[in-house]
Amino acid sequence: MPRPRKIREIRFKPEISGFKPEDAPYTSEKLVLTLDELEAIRLRDLEKLTQEEAAQKMNISQPTFYRLIERARQKVAEALIEGKELHFQGGDYTMAQLEMKKFTCFQCGYNWEVPYGTPRPNNCPKCGSTNIHRTPEDRGYARRGRGRGGWGRGAGSGGGRGPPQW
Repeated sequence: MPRPRKIREIRFKPEISGFKPEDAPYTSEKLVLTLDELEAIRLRDLEKLTQEEAAQKMNISQPTFYRLIERARQKVAEALIEGKELHFQGGDYTMAQLEMKKFTCFQCGYNWEVPYGTPRPNNCPKCGSTNIHRTPEDRGYARRGRGRGGWGRGAGSGGGRGPPQW
C-alpha cells in the first residue's frame, strides 16, 4: 500500500480561476493545474528559488518538488501549444503562515508590510507616492553579487558588464 501524500504548504492563491485562449472554441479541452503545482511554478520560475529552497518552503522533499514542477510545466506547455484552457483548482495543500515583504516609501519614509504571494503595491498607502522600494534587509539573496545566470544588474555590478567594480 502506498504511503499517503504529504500536504504541501502554499503561500499564494491566484485571484483568477485560469486562462483561456482568446480564440478557443467553446468546447475546448480544459486542463487543471492544481494550486500546489501553481505554487511550484511561482517559487521556481517566478521567485527563482532553487528546487531545494522551493521544496523546503512547500514542506516537501526535493524529489517530490521535481515531480510536481515537471507535471505543472507539462500542463502549461500543453495549454499554450495546443490552445487548451487552463484552470487553477484543487491539490493537496494547506495555506502556510505567510511571511511578509517589507516596503519603504522614499518620499515620506513610511514603512509597511504585505504578505508574500500578494502583488507588489503600486503606491505608498500613506502619501500615494510611486517611489516605493523593498527595504534593504528584505531584498533577498538575488541582489547580492553573483548568482545563477552570471553577474547581476544590481548596484555596483557595472550594469551587467562583468564583475562589480569595487
